[in-house]
Amino acid sequence: MSVESLAIFVAVGIIAGWLAEKILQNTGFGLVGDLIVGVVGALIGVRFLPEFDIQLGDGIVSALFTATIGAVALLVLVRLLRGGEVWRGSSERGL
Repeated sequence: MSVESLAIFVAVGIIAGWLAEKILQNTGFGLVGDLIVGVVGALIGVRFLPEFDIQLGDGIVSALFTATIGAVALLVLVRLLRGGEVWRGSSERGL
């Protein structure tokens, strides 16, 4: 993997971590933690989506979707292991 590819992979992972945090609402890991989760989630998405025969295509947008799916899956798994709620719905926000 070239330096440019690695930089793009990390950037996509960082964006995916931020998106996953927004999707699941307040993961409790902080900015740096969510960014690390995004990079690890990108690795998970790249590894496991093809195992389920899910192909999102090529390019930066599909890489972002793949990484976001992996980051969301990782955050859901971490929440389950920590014994917390998977999804914090509208009742917690007072809506």
